[in-house]
Amino acid sequence: MLFVSAKVSQFALLPQGHAERKTRVEKMVAQMDKEGFGACTNTKACEAECPKAISITNIARMNREYFSAKLSSDNI
Repeated sequence: MLFVSAKVSQFALLPQGHAERKTRVEKMVAQMDKEGFGACTNTKACEAECPKAISITNIARMNREYFSAKLSSDNI
């Protein structure tokens, strides 16, 4: 989940990534679920072991992006 969230965060923060941000995060989370990635346990173990020093703040950003996308698509 840490690596997927880092990619979602990277694209969400880029101006050119804004146009597809909602569909991108929905598709990435769906694929992550399909492939059986585990959910975050919030113990920061992944952050401590990550060879790229990716912060778990990316998971929070991915969750915000995902919930925002779901809320806006539910209102259409």
